[in-house]
Amino acid sequence: MIRKVCGMREAQNIRDVEALGIDWMGFIFWEKTKRNVAHKPDYLPEKCKRVGVFVDADIDFIEQKQKDYGLDIIQLHGKESPEFCNMVKKRLGITVMKAFSFKTAEDVAKTNEYEGTCDYFLFDTPTPNAGGSGKMFDWSLLESYKGNTPFILSGGIGIGSVEALKAFSHDKWAGIDVNSKFEVEPALKDAELLRSFFESL
Repeated sequence: MIRKVCGMREAQNIRDVEALGIDWMGFIFWEKTKRNVAHKPDYLPEKCKRVGVFVDADIDFIEQKQKDYGLDIIQLHGKESPEFCNMVKKRLGITVMKAFSFKTAEDVAKTNEYEGTCDYFLFDTPTPNAGGSGKMFDWSLLESYKGNTPFILSGGIGIGSVEALKAFSHDKWAGIDVNSKFEVEPALKDAELLRSFFESL
């Protein structure tokens, strides 16, 4: 299972969380969030993949951040079209993940047009602020997901989600994404709480 911790920014915190042996670490490049990475940290992870999170950004901005931060994965968390996802993948030659927010089965069906344009999907809770809701969505909606693209489960996953995660099953489920439920303050994670969470899974 892929373990992704998103919304990172501080150098020492990056070191502490990387030391937990996670797989992916997310950096958000969007000015409207409190977790925006405005300046390059003094340290970037070397033992896990670096994920850049973008919200309706233009491809030149994405490409520049990819070069500056050595990003391994591009996460598109806005209203990006299938064509745009495909363009990013081809131009940057990089892993692309598209985020979707689910409230109804109709929302799940919207992933169909993105099949073949992304390497991963990320399924999240609806929020006016493109993520960071701190709330879980109804995972039973994913019973209607019949796509071929593997997905990362996100949205309000915390220490209290362990039993639900152990009970969850889907043949395309590839991992989990955690963020706000493990924060001391925006962009600063409680590494020991994360350790306890991952060890209990």
